[in-house]
Amino acid sequence: MQASFSMPVQLRWSDFDANFHLRHSAYYDFGAMARIHFLNEAGLTETVFRQHSFGPILFKEECTFRKEIKMGDEISIGCELLQCRPNGSRFAIRHSIVRADGTLCAELNVWGDWIDFGTRKLLHPPEWLAQLMAKLPKHPDFQYL
Repeated sequence: MQASFSMPVQLRWSDFDANFHLRHSAYYDFGAMARIHFLNEAGLTETVFRQHSFGPILFKEECTFRKEIKMGDEISIGCELLQCRPNGSRFAIRHSIVRADGTLCAELNVWGDWIDFGTRKLLHPPEWLAQLMAKLPKHPDFQYL
């Protein structure tokens, strides 16, 4: 099993709500940011997507909030592949948002696939994409679809 991807998140004043805890939509913003870095590290960059005229598309996104995040907390977000078809399509990614003390604060899951920019239809992934997806760090509960 590959090592997990993780990155620190810089909290800003604008990330908090009137109750002085992290606003719910900030979790989704952080997930999107981390997911792009996760894919970039695997070689799936904006340049690659533009060259091959395809990119990721999400079907579903949901977050389970476990512990409050407050101003001054130090957090990181990790990404792991949770599900995927062997050809690299129909994937799920788990994002784990963790405080510096190791407390799991939230889990964000997304389900997606690849869209052809020209046809606006789902793409049958090329073999090289399947190989890159197979190398992504996997969650302990990972399963092929």
